[in-house]
Amino acid sequence: MSADGREGEGDDDRSFVEAARREKRAALEAQSVPAFAYRYERSHTAAEALAAYDDAMGDQGPSVAIAGRIVALRSQGKTTFLHLEDGSGRIQVYLRRDQLGGVYTLLERLDLDDHLGVRGRVFRTKAGEVTVRAENLPRPDGDSNEAADPGAPNAALILLAKSLRPLPRGKTRVGEDGTTTFGGLQDPEVRYRQRYADLAVHPEVREVFRLRSRAVSWIRRYLDEQGFLEVETPILQPLYGGAAARPFVTHHNALDMPLYLRIADELYLKRLLVGGLERVYEIGHDFRNEGMDRTHNPEFSMLEAYQAYADYGDMMTLVEGLMSGVIQHCLGTLRLERYGTTLDFTPPFRRVPFIDGIRERTGLDLRTASDAEMRALLRSRGAEQEALAALSGGRLQDEVFKVVLEPDMVQPTFVLDYPKPLSPLAKEHRRDRALTERFELFVGGRELANAFSELNDPDDQRRRFEDQAGQKAAGNDETQPYDADFIRALEYGMPPAGGVGLGIDRLIMLIADQPSIRDVILFPAMRPEG
Repeated sequence: MSADGREGEGDDDRSFVEAARREKRAALEAQSVPAFAYRYERSHTAAEALAAYDDAMGDQGPSVAIAGRIVALRSQGKTTFLHLEDGSGRIQVYLRRDQLGGVYTLLERLDLDDHLGVRGRVFRTKAGEVTVRAENLPRPDGDSNEAADPGAPNAALILLAKSLRPLPRGKTRVGEDGTTTFGGLQDPEVRYRQRYADLAVHPEVREVFRLRSRAVSWIRRYLDEQGFLEVETPILQPLYGGAAARPFVTHHNALDMPLYLRIADELYLKRLLVGGLERVYEIGHDFRNEGMDRTHNPEFSMLEAYQAYADYGDMMTLVEGLMSGVIQHCLGTLRLERYGTTLDFTPPFRRVPFIDGIRERTGLDLRTASDAEMRALLRSRGAEQEALAALSGGRLQDEVFKVVLEPDMVQPTFVLDYPKPLSPLAKEHRRDRALTERFELFVGGRELANAFSELNDPDDQRRRFEDQAGQKAAGNDETQPYDADFIRALEYGMPPAGGVGLGIDRLIMLIADQPSIRDVILFPAMRPEG
């Protein structure tokens, strides 16, 4: 590995620009100017410095100490303008040789992307831009114009971190139609893989993740105010469950046993209901060993919440309040322009029964339809015979739903009352034994939330687990394993309850108007580089 961390590369492989930057670092260190500082006492962010100035102050605005990355640098010999960018925005800095003395020579060793600390006063230039005029701090003898050298403690400029590799910034052109940026870091694969560079050069990407943080914080407050208790349950589990998915498997050396990364939080959270914690939720990571696409990443964030003495009707009310509230909080409106239409998140949301929705569109009643009838319907919609041959029962019902009903669920819609084979953990419907009390929330044809009237009869749950074992024997590798400890917990008595799971990543995709789940996960799963 080379000195700059690129495996297989030596000094000859570095670009001319990178080599020049390393020469500048060596020159700085020869002058006893550290290329990488320990800390810097910043008094204002860029935004705070801009806000602190008032035109009545003239040239004697407040003294500030700011810090950030150099994003623009323009030298005119005896004067220099540069722009610093920090987490709050950008601010211009004005530097004059006759005011800074020897400190001005530091500029010869600076490059775009270096982190720099600047001390000075805020003023407005003749061009009208609020700017920091760099000024050395007074020395003990009172002379502020002759700092000893660029590394002096009273220097107006302090190098905080030398950028040895230039960021892939685009070129900016200002025209009558506005500012246009072209080139730079555009390849999505590179952006996801080098998210640090993506964030550094794209302020709009930073804003997506600030928006994500605001949304998750609001969701926590909402649930806390509803009396829910945030808890943490195991990520490494001796037995996976709570969803239909293949797990990641690892091995615990000390115990000499396999462990699974959780695919859902559900079974542990319902154990807490048995223990007397009546309203619980968890926001955490789940892991599923399955394919990746625009809406699936093997590691993803989920909210799961469970409420004793409630049912799936109460969960609909909870979800409507959560969805409308978080969207209003983040965007200031309940009407969003998405997917070529206007989505309205004003409660109550539309409700469509699973069986009725498919029957109205196809004439087929999935409660009584045979496997052959469902395969014929799917073939008529373009499915391949070979792929259908491996499906039966509930998997065929699920495929019919995905093909027939799911694409029509553009406006916020609750799809209700799923067939029992699709819902091994949901309570049997109180008016139709072939169905369960379950809903899923769809927006833009994508599932965002899944909720049940939770199954709390241990004997019924045992039979459902046994049925899942039969499906696994028939070739379905995404079934629930038999969980004897969970059955034991139910036998102690779990109160009637409603439970819901909501995909945080897909919610942020909707709020931030992002096309891929990778755009809302800081470091998504990627194939090995090269």
